[in-house]
Amino acid sequence: MRIKMLSPLKLAFLGDAVFELYIRKSLVSCRYNKSVGELNKEKIKFVCCEGQSNIVKKILDILTPEELNIYKRGRNAHVKQCPQKSSPLDYHRATGLESLFGYLYLAGDFERIDRIMERIQEFICQGCVDEKACVSPNTGFSVRHT
Repeated sequence: MRIKMLSPLKLAFLGDAVFELYIRKSLVSCRYNKSVGELNKEKIKFVCCEGQSNIVKKILDILTPEELNIYKRGRNAHVKQCPQKSSPLDYHRATGLESLFGYLYLAGDFERIDRIMERIQEFICQGCVDEKACVSPNTGFSVRHT
């Protein structure tokens, strides 16, 4: 499969599931004492458009030029509709993030997903998704693909 030839929306389709899986794994690891219902409420904060848009702002500085290009292709992709509760800007940023995760997953670059998730993990373990409320602690936790 020629990954670079896939449309950014197809990459986002896959990347949505990949991103959510990594978020779930992170939440279980750092919020192990929470109920499944509480974990689900936490997960929604990070996988919704606004949450993903805020996460993008926290990782842009660590993306390689190639990754930034994949993200921008996804962000700039023409989508037919945006969810009512989301701003178009947040929705486009979220689509870019999902495209990046889909691309890295198909490329088999799980190590790179782990590195990006380490940055995201800092905010997940703090319970932060709103950029104003987040302080970046060093958690030392790594999400590993097994």
